[in-house]
Amino acid sequence: MADLYRNADQTKFYASIRPNYPPELFDFVASKAPSRRLAWDAGTGSGQAALSLSSLFDSVIATDSSPEQISHAPTHLSNIRFVITPPSLPLADLHRLVAPPASVDLITVATALHWFDIPAFFEQARSVLRRPGGVLAAWCYGYRIFVDGGRVDEIYRRLGEVMWSYISKDIRVLVEEGYEGLEFPFEEVEGLEGGTGPVRGFVAERAMGVEGLIALTKTWAGYQKAREAGVEVLTEEVVDELKMAWDEDGEEVKKVKFPISLRIGRMGSSLPA
Repeated sequence: MADLYRNADQTKFYASIRPNYPPELFDFVASKAPSRRLAWDAGTGSGQAALSLSSLFDSVIATDSSPEQISHAPTHLSNIRFVITPPSLPLADLHRLVAPPASVDLITVATALHWFDIPAFFEQARSVLRRPGGVLAAWCYGYRIFVDGGRVDEIYRRLGEVMWSYISKDIRVLVEEGYEGLEFPFEEVEGLEGGTGPVRGFVAERAMGVEGLIALTKTWAGYQKAREAGVEVLTEEVVDELKMAWDEDGEEVKKVKFPISLRIGRMGSSLPA
Protein backbone atom coordinates (compact mmCIF):
# COMPACT_ATOMS: atom_id res chain seq x y z
CA MET A 1 0.00 0.00 0.00
CA ALA A 2 2.76 2.44 0.86
CA ASP A 3 4.07 2.45 -2.71
CA LEU A 4 0.74 3.93 -3.86
CA TYR A 5 0.97 6.84 -1.44
CA ARG A 6 4.54 8.07 -1.57
CA ASN A 7 4.13 11.15 -3.77
CA ALA A 8 4.10 14.27 -1.59
CA ASP A 9 1.48 16.13 -3.63
CA GLN A 10 -0.76 13.08 -3.81
CA THR A 11 -0.64 12.44 -0.06
CA LYS A 12 -1.43 16.11 0.57
CA PHE A 13 -4.51 15.73 -1.66
CA TYR A 14 -5.46 12.55 0.22
CA ALA A 15 -5.31 14.22 3.62
CA SER A 16 -7.24 17.30 2.54
CA ILE A 17 -10.01 15.85 0.32
CA ARG A 18 -10.91 12.33 1.48
CA PRO A 19 -14.12 12.24 3.54
CA ASN A 20 -14.25 11.77 7.28
CA TYR A 21 -16.09 8.68 8.49
CA PRO A 22 -19.40 9.23 10.30
CA PRO A 23 -19.35 9.43 14.13
CA GLU A 24 -22.07 6.78 14.37
CA LEU A 25 -19.71 4.26 12.74
CA PHE A 26 -17.14 4.76 15.50
CA ASP A 27 -19.81 4.73 18.20
CA PHE A 28 -21.03 1.39 16.82
CA VAL A 29 -17.67 -0.38 16.62
CA ALA A 30 -16.50 1.04 19.96
CA SER A 31 -19.70 -0.19 21.62
CA LYS A 32 -18.68 -3.76 20.75
CA ALA A 33 -15.22 -3.51 22.36
CA PRO A 34 -14.69 -5.11 25.79
CA SER A 35 -13.27 -1.87 27.19
CA ARG A 36 -12.08 1.53 25.99
CA ARG A 37 -8.44 1.30 27.00
CA LEU A 38 -6.54 0.75 23.74
CA ALA A 39 -7.42 0.92 20.05
CA TRP A 40 -5.14 0.21 17.09
CA ASP A 41 -5.86 1.88 13.75
CA ALA A 42 -3.96 -0.14 11.14
CA GLY A 43 -3.24 1.48 7.76
CA THR A 44 -4.07 4.82 9.34
CA GLY A 45 -3.00 6.93 6.35
CA SER A 46 -3.36 10.56 7.41
CA GLY A 47 -5.03 9.57 10.66
CA GLN A 48 -8.70 10.21 9.93
CA ALA A 49 -9.98 7.18 11.83
CA ALA A 50 -7.39 7.54 14.60
CA LEU A 51 -8.59 11.06 15.30
CA SER A 52 -12.17 9.86 15.81
CA LEU A 53 -11.04 6.94 17.97
CA SER A 54 -9.07 9.27 20.24
CA SER A 55 -12.29 10.68 21.71
CA LEU A 56 -13.57 7.20 22.54
CA PHE A 57 -10.47 5.36 23.83
CA ASP A 58 -7.86 6.14 26.44
CA SER A 59 -5.05 5.44 23.99
CA VAL A 60 -4.77 4.95 20.24
CA ILE A 61 -1.87 3.46 18.31
CA ALA A 62 -2.00 4.38 14.62
CA THR A 63 0.29 2.65 12.12
CA ASP A 64 1.07 2.96 8.44
CA SER A 65 3.92 1.95 6.16
CA SER A 66 3.88 5.31 4.35
CA PRO A 67 5.84 8.07 6.10
CA GLU A 68 4.42 10.54 3.58
CA GLN A 69 0.88 9.69 4.68
CA ILE A 70 1.63 9.88 8.39
CA SER A 71 3.35 13.25 7.88
CA HIS A 72 -0.13 14.70 7.34
CA ALA A 73 -1.63 13.09 10.45
CA PRO A 74 -2.77 15.21 13.43
CA THR A 75 -0.09 15.54 16.09
CA HIS A 76 -1.90 17.69 18.67
CA LEU A 77 -3.52 14.85 20.62
CA SER A 78 -1.44 13.28 23.34
CA ASN A 79 -3.35 9.99 23.40
CA ILE A 80 -2.53 9.04 19.77
CA ARG A 81 0.83 7.46 18.98
CA PHE A 82 1.71 7.32 15.28
CA VAL A 83 4.20 4.67 14.19
CA ILE A 84 5.66 3.96 10.75
CA THR A 85 5.81 0.19 10.32
CA PRO A 86 7.26 -1.93 7.50
CA PRO A 87 4.76 -3.78 5.28
CA SER A 88 6.00 -7.06 6.74
CA LEU A 89 6.13 -7.13 10.53
CA PRO A 90 7.04 -10.26 12.55
CA LEU A 91 4.97 -10.83 15.68
CA ALA A 92 7.90 -10.04 17.97
CA ASP A 93 8.32 -6.64 16.32
CA LEU A 94 4.56 -6.09 16.37
CA HIS A 95 4.49 -6.67 20.12
CA ARG A 96 7.43 -4.30 20.57
CA LEU A 97 6.32 -1.48 18.24
CA VAL A 98 2.53 -1.66 18.38
CA ALA A 99 1.07 -3.52 21.36
CA PRO A 100 1.74 -6.47 23.68
CA PRO A 101 -0.17 -9.72 23.19
CA ALA A 102 -3.87 -9.68 24.15
CA SER A 103 -3.87 -5.97 25.03
CA VAL A 104 -5.93 -4.27 22.28
CA ASP A 105 -9.66 -3.72 22.73
CA LEU A 106 -10.42 -2.62 19.16
CA ILE A 107 -8.58 -2.78 15.84
CA THR A 108 -9.89 -0.66 12.99
CA VAL A 109 -8.88 -0.79 9.33
CA ALA A 110 -10.44 2.08 7.40
CA THR A 111 -10.56 1.50 3.62
CA ALA A 112 -7.18 -0.21 3.66
CA LEU A 113 -7.59 -3.94 4.37
CA HIS A 114 -7.68 -4.85 0.66
CA TRP A 115 -4.09 -3.58 0.31
CA PHE A 116 -2.81 -5.76 3.16
CA ASP A 117 -1.39 -9.26 3.22
CA ILE A 118 -4.69 -10.25 4.80
CA PRO A 119 -3.81 -13.68 6.30
CA ALA A 120 -0.66 -12.21 7.86
CA PHE A 121 -2.58 -9.23 9.21
CA PHE A 122 -5.29 -11.42 10.71
CA GLU A 123 -2.57 -13.40 12.49
CA GLN A 124 -1.23 -10.13 13.90
CA ALA A 125 -4.70 -8.98 14.91
CA ARG A 126 -5.50 -12.23 16.69
CA SER A 127 -2.18 -11.98 18.53
CA VAL A 128 -2.79 -8.54 20.04
CA LEU A 129 -6.57 -8.52 20.52
CA ARG A 130 -7.83 -8.87 24.07
CA ARG A 131 -9.29 -12.29 24.93
CA PRO A 132 -12.15 -12.73 25.10
CA GLY A 133 -13.99 -9.97 23.31
CA GLY A 134 -11.37 -7.90 21.47
CA VAL A 135 -12.90 -6.60 18.24
CA LEU A 136 -11.66 -6.17 14.69
CA ALA A 137 -13.63 -3.76 12.49
CA ALA A 138 -12.65 -3.33 8.84
CA TRP A 139 -14.61 -1.20 6.42
CA CYS A 140 -14.32 0.19 2.92
CA TYR A 141 -15.92 2.31 0.25
CA GLY A 142 -15.21 2.13 -3.47
CA TYR A 143 -15.48 4.33 -6.53
CA ARG A 144 -19.31 4.19 -6.48
CA ILE A 145 -19.89 7.57 -4.94
CA PHE A 146 -23.18 9.44 -5.21
CA VAL A 147 -23.57 13.14 -5.92
CA ASP A 148 -26.77 14.14 -7.72
CA GLY A 149 -28.54 10.94 -8.74
CA GLY A 150 -28.13 11.99 -12.36
CA ARG A 151 -25.49 12.94 -14.90
CA VAL A 152 -22.65 13.55 -12.46
CA ASP A 153 -23.14 10.09 -10.96
CA GLU A 154 -23.27 8.49 -14.42
CA ILE A 155 -20.10 10.24 -15.61
CA TYR A 156 -18.28 9.32 -12.42
CA ARG A 157 -19.47 5.72 -12.67
CA ARG A 158 -17.85 5.47 -16.11
CA LEU A 159 -14.71 7.19 -14.84
CA GLY A 160 -14.57 4.79 -11.91
CA GLU A 161 -14.87 1.76 -14.17
CA VAL A 162 -11.87 2.95 -16.19
CA MET A 163 -9.76 3.48 -13.05
CA TRP A 164 -11.00 0.20 -11.54
CA SER A 165 -9.67 -1.69 -14.56
CA TYR A 166 -6.10 -0.84 -13.47
CA ILE A 167 -6.56 -2.55 -10.10
CA SER A 168 -5.97 -6.29 -9.72
CA LYS A 169 -9.07 -8.47 -9.87
CA ASP A 170 -8.73 -9.90 -6.37
CA ILE A 171 -8.71 -6.42 -4.85
CA ARG A 172 -11.60 -5.28 -7.06
CA VAL A 173 -13.72 -8.23 -5.92
CA LEU A 174 -12.98 -7.59 -2.25
CA VAL A 175 -14.08 -3.97 -2.45
CA GLU A 176 -17.01 -4.50 -4.80
CA GLU A 177 -18.41 -7.13 -2.44
CA GLY A 178 -17.80 -4.96 0.62
CA TYR A 179 -15.48 -7.67 2.02
CA GLU A 180 -18.43 -10.08 2.01
CA GLY A 181 -16.50 -12.98 0.48
CA LEU A 182 -13.50 -12.52 2.76
CA GLU A 183 -12.58 -15.41 5.04
CA PHE A 184 -12.98 -13.68 8.40
CA PRO A 185 -11.63 -15.73 11.34
CA PHE A 186 -13.52 -13.92 14.08
CA GLU A 187 -16.71 -14.60 16.02
CA GLU A 188 -19.89 -12.58 15.64
CA VAL A 189 -20.45 -9.65 17.96
CA GLU A 190 -23.53 -9.37 20.14
CA GLY A 191 -26.55 -7.71 18.62
CA LEU A 192 -25.46 -8.13 15.01
CA GLU A 193 -27.70 -10.15 12.78
CA GLY A 194 -25.98 -12.08 10.00
CA GLY A 195 -22.78 -13.08 11.77
CA THR A 196 -19.86 -10.73 11.11
CA GLY A 197 -21.49 -8.69 8.34
CA PRO A 198 -21.02 -6.99 6.05
CA VAL A 199 -22.93 -4.23 7.78
CA ARG A 200 -24.20 -1.61 5.36
CA GLY A 201 -25.97 1.65 6.02
CA PHE A 202 -23.13 3.85 7.25
CA VAL A 203 -22.26 6.63 4.81
CA ALA A 204 -19.28 8.97 4.71
CA GLU A 205 -20.07 12.41 3.33
CA ARG A 206 -18.14 15.44 2.18
CA ALA A 207 -19.30 18.74 0.72
CA MET A 208 -17.20 19.76 -2.26
CA GLY A 209 -17.17 21.58 -5.55
CA VAL A 210 -16.26 20.06 -8.87
CA GLU A 211 -12.57 20.91 -8.40
CA GLY A 212 -12.72 19.01 -5.13
CA LEU A 213 -14.16 15.99 -6.93
CA ILE A 214 -11.34 16.18 -9.47
CA ALA A 215 -8.79 16.37 -6.63
CA LEU A 216 -10.49 13.39 -4.96
CA THR A 217 -10.17 11.41 -8.19
CA LYS A 218 -6.42 11.94 -8.14
CA THR A 219 -6.23 10.19 -4.76
CA TRP A 220 -7.70 6.91 -6.07
CA ALA A 221 -5.23 4.08 -6.47
CA GLY A 222 -6.69 3.31 -9.90
CA TYR A 223 -5.90 6.84 -11.09
CA GLN A 224 -2.31 6.45 -9.94
CA LYS A 225 -1.98 3.03 -11.56
CA ALA A 226 -3.35 4.40 -14.84
CA ARG A 227 -0.84 7.25 -14.75
CA GLU A 228 1.94 4.73 -14.16
CA ALA A 229 0.73 2.94 -17.31
CA GLY A 230 0.87 6.19 -19.26
CA VAL A 231 -2.89 6.78 -19.29
CA GLU A 232 -4.56 10.00 -18.13
CA VAL A 233 -8.15 9.12 -17.25
CA LEU A 234 -9.01 12.73 -16.40
CA THR A 235 -8.78 13.86 -20.00
CA GLU A 236 -9.78 17.37 -21.00
CA GLU A 237 -12.97 15.95 -22.50
CA VAL A 238 -13.91 14.07 -19.32
CA VAL A 239 -13.22 17.09 -17.11
CA ASP A 240 -15.30 19.36 -19.36
CA GLU A 241 -18.17 16.88 -19.37
CA LEU A 242 -18.01 16.56 -15.59
CA LYS A 243 -17.97 20.34 -15.09
CA MET A 244 -20.94 20.85 -17.42
CA ALA A 245 -22.97 18.21 -15.60
CA TRP A 246 -21.97 19.63 -12.23
CA ASP A 247 -23.23 23.11 -13.16
CA GLU A 248 -26.62 21.98 -14.44
CA ASP A 249 -28.46 22.47 -11.13
CA GLY A 250 -26.69 25.73 -10.28
CA GLU A 251 -25.25 24.39 -7.02
CA GLU A 252 -21.48 24.91 -6.84
CA VAL A 253 -21.09 22.81 -3.69
CA LYS A 254 -22.70 19.38 -3.47
CA LYS A 255 -22.77 16.66 -0.84
CA VAL A 256 -20.76 13.68 -2.05
CA LYS A 257 -21.74 10.38 -0.43
CA PHE A 258 -19.53 7.32 0.04
CA PRO A 259 -21.51 4.18 1.09
CA ILE A 260 -19.56 2.08 3.60
CA SER A 261 -19.45 -1.69 4.06
CA LEU A 262 -18.23 -3.05 7.42
CA ARG A 263 -16.99 -6.44 8.58
CA ILE A 264 -16.76 -6.78 12.33
CA GLY A 265 -15.96 -9.68 14.65
CA ARG A 266 -14.48 -10.50 18.03
CA MET A 267 -11.95 -12.79 19.62
CA GLY A 268 -13.15 -15.79 21.60
CA SER A 269 -11.49 -17.04 24.76
CA SER A 270 -9.15 -19.52 23.06
CA LEU A 271 -5.59 -18.66 22.13
CA PRO A 272 -4.84 -17.80 18.47
CA ALA A 273 -4.18 -20.83 16.31
